[in-house]
Amino acid sequence: MIKDCINLDRRSVLRGSAGVLVAGLVGCSGGAKDAGGLRVSITGKGEGDVRLLFQHAGLKPDFPISYSEFQSGHLVVEAFNAGSLDFGGTSEIPPVFAAASTIQSFRQIAVNHGDVNNQVVLVPAGSPIRDLSGLKGKRVGYVRATTSQYFLIRMLASVGLKWSDIDPIAMTVSDGAAAFSRGSLDAWAIYGFPIQRALATEGARILKTALGFLSGNYIICAHEQALADREKSAQIEAYLRLLQKGYVWAAQNRDRWAEIIAGEIGVPPEYVHDQFRRQSATYSLRPVTPSAIASQQAVADVFSDAGLIPSHVDVRPLWIDRFNSMIAKEA
Repeated sequence: MIKDCINLDRRSVLRGSAGVLVAGLVGCSGGAKDAGGLRVSITGKGEGDVRLLFQHAGLKPDFPISYSEFQSGHLVVEAFNAGSLDFGGTSEIPPVFAAASTIQSFRQIAVNHGDVNNQVVLVPAGSPIRDLSGLKGKRVGYVRATTSQYFLIRMLASVGLKWSDIDPIAMTVSDGAAAFSRGSLDAWAIYGFPIQRALATEGARILKTALGFLSGNYIICAHEQALADREKSAQIEAYLRLLQKGYVWAAQNRDRWAEIIAGEIGVPPEYVHDQFRRQSATYSLRPVTPSAIASQQAVADVFSDAGLIPSHVDVRPLWIDRFNSMIAKEA
């Protein structure tokens, strides 16, 4: 099993300066300081851990990589802005908050299109809540500036509820898991491996998946300085090729991949097999397109309309299509 190299939450980021953040991002392959290799983010475990995918797909980069682990995409964006990453992934949401700020040190270079049914609202075992309208007045955990906040806003709107109609509790993934486990939350909007763990070990129930509320677009980003550096840019292109090959292997070896993930996150394999059966899509690398940009703009408009970012933002300046021809060629 791949061990954790780092686990940052928002409190640890806010406690320190950018210099402290850089020091804290020393990863498991040589650290965050630039030694000529590519500094890459990992968000989540199991299916979200590209190291695990590369290991079992037999993919070996021919250049050094330093990996750093994060609980959510908004921490990835903060690490970009601290100069601690060259390459990383987020959902559509964290860059929207960056676009609303004065610092955008990264560019969005590709789309990782994938599953949205592994993003859900969970309720505890025995909960009387049977539908989304039952969330009114309830304590609902979520991760700020991530897909979980976005799909929760849209789910509430779908049943005529506003953000102010619930008691929203912004929490890190680990804090949310602990609060949900001890019964401090009535519901939890969450993504990834914590879902299978809660289902397997606590008898949690999925109230609603994000199907119909999320686009399935997850954004691949690179730091501006890495894109301006010829060697780093070549490494980014090579890494994108590895991702494509890894996703093809995962799609062709779904049963084996499910068993590997189950072992990594510590749940019975049938829970991951069930997740795979319910997938809205398998993961694939896609180029930058007008529809991808429009999808993220729609997300930004939801947050501005809800008053959760200070003003309307235009996401188009965040995107570049430099790698489009390579992605299309390799597809």
